Amino acid sequence: MSKPSPADGASVNDARKTPPAIPTRSVLHVLDLGIDAATLTAALVDVESVSGDEARLADLVEQALEGCASLALARDGNVVMARTDRGRPRRVVLAGHLDTVPIADNVPSRRAGGMLYGCGSSDMKSGVAVMLRLARLVGNGELDPRLDLTWVFYDCEEVEAVRNGLGRIARTDAAALAGDLAILLEPTGVVVEGGCQGTLRVTVRVTGVRAHSARAWLGVNAIHAAAPVLNRLAAYHPREVDVDGLVYREGLNAVAVAGGVAGNVIPDVCTVTVNHRFAPDRSEDEALAHVREVFDGFPVELADSAPGARPGLDSPVAAEFVAAVSGEPRAKLGWTDVARFGVLGIPALNFGPGDPNLAHKPEEHVEVQQVLDAEAALIRFLS
Repeated sequence: MSKPSPADGASVNDARKTPPAIPTRSVLHVLDLGIDAATLTAALVDVESVSGDEARLADLVEQALEGCASLALARDGNVVMARTDRGRPRRVVLAGHLDTVPIADNVPSRRAGGMLYGCGSSDMKSGVAVMLRLARLVGNGELDPRLDLTWVFYDCEEVEAVRNGLGRIARTDAAALAGDLAILLEPTGVVVEGGCQGTLRVTVRVTGVRAHSARAWLGVNAIHAAAPVLNRLAAYHPREVDVDGLVYREGLNAVAVAGGVAGNVIPDVCTVTVNHRFAPDRSEDEALAHVREVFDGFPVELADSAPGARPGLDSPVAAEFVAAVSGEPRAKLGWTDVARFGVLGIPALNFGPGDPNLAHKPEEHVEVQQVLDAEAALIRFLS
């Protein structure tokens, strides 16, 4: 509603009491790929892109890449892809997700003490900024890479797997992801993290007999009967497995317990949800068989699973990359989209600026120097 004027019957003093307008955040209309990678990270953070709402950022990325004359572009929903076709004998795929978890009062970005703060600064808009900087350098002829390159900027990594943009491309157009090595620019502290653990989730069901709690002897308490399940978990010793020179530590943990009917009822069902993180020397079927063995005697139902990925460091291109970036590779303790490349038979590793332990936190941040170092390392490798 417009502010009243004296002609509307309000006094001049009343008009002056109208609260001032609240300033609105400026809207970014273009991504400048000519600025340094850390400043570009800040610009990306300032464009909110919570999972499912990446269209604006995808538009900006596509628009910016259109200025890279020698790159061929493709768009699939909110997945933006670019590639070179210079007849090089080998190809490297650079991949990064555009989405973030929900904002936690940490947008817009801010800099302090050599750190850049903001939602997605570590996971993984700093990695996306490095990808975009490389696209500009290659697309405008400032960098002539010795390998052909594919860039994949995708949506919905932070939500359920069925919505994952990279997974969709893998299902519908796997040829677009073909390469001799894939590098996922997830936060690793600018250290090569090879492969990833697999993960699965099961429910272990324990049954009893329902009864009134005043006459508990007439029933069997299913929650009490779940004690052996928890005891087996408490006594479990996870494997530490060397896979191609990297050590993966497994885990088998209860992540939820559900049971109970009412405050005066002996429960007849209790379920324990268990998450198993397994080394990439095991397939999903082998990992599930192991879990069923641990809980022998109890019904075990698979809820979901995703495969691990071997390190792939024995690939010649991966070995060249490790040599170029220096530092000792380590195992990726967690699941990332490198597994999607592994399923396609493409060696894949994680390498990017940022600390994965800060991901999804309100205080999420990235060291500015790490962003610059990641770009420099990739330029060394490509040169």
